[in-house]
Amino acid sequence: MRIFAAVVAMMVSLVACAEESAPVLPQFEAGRHYQVLDTPVRTRDASKVEVAEVFWYGCGHCFTFEPMVQQWKKQQTDDVYVLQSPALWGDVDLKAKPSTWRNPMAVHARAFYTAQALGVSEQVHMPIFNALNIERRKLANVDELAELFAGYGVEKETFTKAYSSFGITSQVQRAYSNMLGYKITGTPQMVVNGKYTISARMAGGQAEMLKVVDFLVAKERAAL
Repeated sequence: MRIFAAVVAMMVSLVACAEESAPVLPQFEAGRHYQVLDTPVRTRDASKVEVAEVFWYGCGHCFTFEPMVQQWKKQQTDDVYVLQSPALWGDVDLKAKPSTWRNPMAVHARAFYTAQALGVSEQVHMPIFNALNIERRKLANVDELAELFAGYGVEKETFTKAYSSFGITSQVQRAYSNMLGYKITGTPQMVVNGKYTISARMAGGQAEMLKVVDFLVAKERAAL
């Protein structure tokens, strides 16, 4: 009897330890903490859970949120695909010559994708944020951006050629199309698997946004 009691006690103890170690995600409600899109936006890889950060370099809230997102990104497993999608609204003719673009969001979206194309995203991403939010530079045209990129080893001609390319235009157009599908009206926002949008207002703050994202990633992961 003593042996049986000891075994039972040990099993109870192990179960208790397992329950303590298992992460318990908070429960969040659609319409209260996040929004469900009526029409999902197609993701890039259906075998993974996609998380998109919709941002603008000139947005002060995006500037404070960015370090949090980058830290969160490092903690994700291989089945989560994290991407950044520049926000873009207002008057802009996406078919016009890129050097004539005057909408700051469109110009900065081109800068984001140009950095990716040239392989210097890690070097210039935060400096662009800093230039706009701390140094109060406008970076409103190709020449001003070329000057910034030059500080990180990119020659002006190389930058200008990439910035003006059709490939960059196509990426900006896709970001614009996705933003319309996401029904984005402010930044920053997170989008999980093209189905759910999360804002600081609905979630209750920037740190809470990422908690809601974790909840929805777990939800989508279970459905894969």
